[in-house]
Amino acid sequence: MYPPKGPTFKGNVTWYTVNLDSPPSERWRHVMMDKKPELLTMIQAIKDLAGGFFHGQILHLVDKELPLIVDTLPYPFNEEIKGVAVVTGVPLGEVVLFNIFYEVFTVCTSVVTEDLNGNIYHARNLDFGLFLGWDQKNQTWTLTEKLKLLVVNIDFSQNNRTLFRSTSFAGYVGILTGIRPREFTLTMNERFSIDGGYIGILEWIFGKREGMWMSFLTRKVLENATSYEDAKKQLAMTELLAPAYFILGGNQTGQGCVITRTRVNTLDIWEIDLKLGRWYVLETNYDHWDEPFFLDDRRTPAMKCINKTTQAVSRYTEVYLTTYTSLMEVSTGKLESYVRACPSPCTPW
Repeated sequence: MYPPKGPTFKGNVTWYTVNLDSPPSERWRHVMMDKKPELLTMIQAIKDLAGGFFHGQILHLVDKELPLIVDTLPYPFNEEIKGVAVVTGVPLGEVVLFNIFYEVFTVCTSVVTEDLNGNIYHARNLDFGLFLGWDQKNQTWTLTEKLKLLVVNIDFSQNNRTLFRSTSFAGYVGILTGIRPREFTLTMNERFSIDGGYIGILEWIFGKREGMWMSFLTRKVLENATSYEDAKKQLAMTELLAPAYFILGGNQTGQGCVITRTRVNTLDIWEIDLKLGRWYVLETNYDHWDEPFFLDDRRTPAMKCINKTTQAVSRYTEVYLTTYTSLMEVSTGKLESYVRACPSPCTPW
């Protein structure tokens, strides 16, 4: 329900300001001082899971090899990651792992809608950490519950003004969900593919570094793009480390699209088209022209819900989803995010 309340509502997400005029290594200090215990708990949960594979050798590789790639990451992200490690005392390789994890696996739902007055709304539901460790006692995914404690809202400022806003995880320097007030909104969903993030990460480690990390690209676009069309061009043309869906909303009628990407090119740009009766575009983790995997069909119930709402009453409060939700209204620059405790079993809709 909206506004959220009841037994599954865990509270509003805390806001922080990150000053982009500060040295990169210092930008996240105040955030991480607050969230250090939660990050330590999260990292330990990852280590507990990884320790069960290959007799713990994965942890050895993380601590020994991943720190070596930090300086190969684009600036200023590399320096920000180092800063997070210094403040929290978490080994650098483990902070790197936390920051590249999204390139491998998540489950998401994003939707951009247009109401009868031409207002554009953007909502995203992000489930990060599914299928990674089952907590039998609490009947939930171990990493998902740990990640909820790290959810933060960030106001990125420059020259004493808000440049863009984001909902993210403390310690994660890329962007998954963001809004550049009065200009555009942006979310990113993983696209499952054989030629996926694993391949891109391995290529990067072995020296092939033409592609851009997905979450670094979305942050770069939010920092530098000056319009919906500018953002769309950058998202469609930049080579990536992993396949992705970029879901973009603008500030004018018809400005909403899903950009379907391979690592090297754009397969499709699916846009709101009122002449065709398409007043929203919705993306989970499967190409919109194909049927979703039958065990993971979030698309059908999501579309059923939105169609029931209808365009006539489509507004900010009517696109509220579940679990981890961000709601954005580009015309006002409004970003709201909520973390919810799911009943068992925890489902995204």
